[in-house]
Amino acid sequence: QVRLVESGGGSAQAGGSRVLSCVTSGFTVGLNAMGWFRQEPGKAREGVASIYARAGAGDTYYADSVKDRFTISLHTARRTSFLQVNARKSEDNGVYFCAAEARRASGLGTSATWNFWGQGTQVNVSS
Repeated sequence: QVRLVESGGGSAQAGGSRVLSCVTSGFTVGLNAMGWFRQEPGKAREGVASIYARAGAGDTYYADSVKDRFTISLHTARRTSFLQVNARKSEDNGVYFCAAEARRASGLGTSATWNFWGQGTQVNVSS
């Protein structure tokens, strides 16, 4: 069974940083892409970052709201992704979900364009 397990969530002061991780299991081949989505209270789940690994170095994509504050990375051999969150706003609050295996060749995609999902990890930002 394919599984994605996020960790690293918790409370953070504005201006602080957290690193979220997503460890996958059950894949027999390398991943083409991994992504991170965020669902703020009362809002829809939206993509915040993604990385496509087949090119080698990896092409990254970010939502406008998190550019220059969040950094996604992928350890291809370990099939593990990371999201560094430099929290600045209460809008960064929410449940962060890891996604794997994009149905698109680029971009953040949507909830419908990723094949696998983790259970989510909560991030709370205090001012």
